[in-house]
Amino acid sequence: MIYLDNGATTWPKHRAMFAEMVERYMEIGVSPGRGSYDQAVEAQIYISKTREKLARFFGGADANRVIFTSNATDALNLALFGLLQQNSRVVTTRLEHNSVLRPLYQLQQTLGVKTNYVSFDTLGFVDLEEFEKAIAAVSSANNKVPNLAIVSHASNVLGTVQPLARIGDICRNYGVPLLVDASQSAGHIQVDMAAMAASALVFTGHKSLYAPPGIGGLILQPDLEIKSTRFGGTGIESKSMLHTQAFPERLEAGTHNLMGIIGLSLAVDDLVRQGLQVIHRQEMVLASKLYRGLQHIPGIELYGGATFMGENDGIKSSLEGCYQLPLFAANLKGLHPEDLSSILDGDFDIAVRSGLHCAPLVHETMGTGQKGAVRFSLGQFNTEAEIEQTILAMTHIAERWIPS
Repeated sequence: MIYLDNGATTWPKHRAMFAEMVERYMEIGVSPGRGSYDQAVEAQIYISKTREKLARFFGGADANRVIFTSNATDALNLALFGLLQQNSRVVTTRLEHNSVLRPLYQLQQTLGVKTNYVSFDTLGFVDLEEFEKAIAAVSSANNKVPNLAIVSHASNVLGTVQPLARIGDICRNYGVPLLVDASQSAGHIQVDMAAMAASALVFTGHKSLYAPPGIGGLILQPDLEIKSTRFGGTGIESKSMLHTQAFPERLEAGTHNLMGIIGLSLAVDDLVRQGLQVIHRQEMVLASKLYRGLQHIPGIELYGGATFMGENDGIKSSLEGCYQLPLFAANLKGLHPEDLSSILDGDFDIAVRSGLHCAPLVHETMGTGQKGAVRFSLGQFNTEAEIEQTILAMTHIAERWIPS
């Protein structure tokens, strides 16, 4: 199979790393921090060291504010329900995933949270002028409750990477905390909370970090106040019926996913060893080849990937400015995207993702809100031969299904 659905989850994973993960778990796979025997202490130390590693990797200031979650959706719910209050105001974008949109809608219904959805241009980048106006309005509202900006670092449909250093400066200048969703970008490109002036960041392990499913995280900067929204055993302050306010336990309850944490730690080690820029260059060369190969097929409509049309196939600009991930979407005129996906799978053994990609406002803005599109998303294991086969397959499909 040619796997081009890495934006959903990366596959395959690194076999040697998973073998090492299982071996390490068999050595220390007890309940971390819940006993004084050697393995329990060692497991707790491993978790603490992983927090430190993730704080360095993502530019967090305090390892104790690295919170483990089951995925990015879990982390976003933890953040949004812990940060926002009655009548809070939120500025976000039309590029967001349902893991942001649906919690915000729920908070709108239950707490009267007011949300402004900033649009994006034809290339897939947030309108910074509109964004600043929205942030200024929130800042001047003086509603005496926490307000928030939420921006996805990279679109899961278009692959465009937002200029978060500039967005972060805007938020900082107006005193509005910035929450960054790095679900798509983490593992592809550098994600630095300090450089983004981000107050909080969420990530997931199973995408481009190449960790196992079921592990993700929320990282908070020290000046951001957040309340507990889940309660239970933490291994500390057990006599009290009140959940501890110490970090990280304030936002964590119950037994940790030690297997997932081990896998995440090893996955980050592997990314650092390979070098993010090396990985990104390899992926972008192939993504650019695919984009340019599809571009000339009659009836093709491409969404995202605009930087592939720049100098050096967009590789240089993408690396220097990080404008694009190795993913974009497409349609063939006259052919439903679900049918295109089925043909690619059934006739050519090529796996892609069709539909709305859990990002309905992106598709609504692009004019694909009714049917969606087909997304091609690349990863570390894709090859030039696979890209050539995919271009050939799409050419054959267009010749067969698109009227001349």
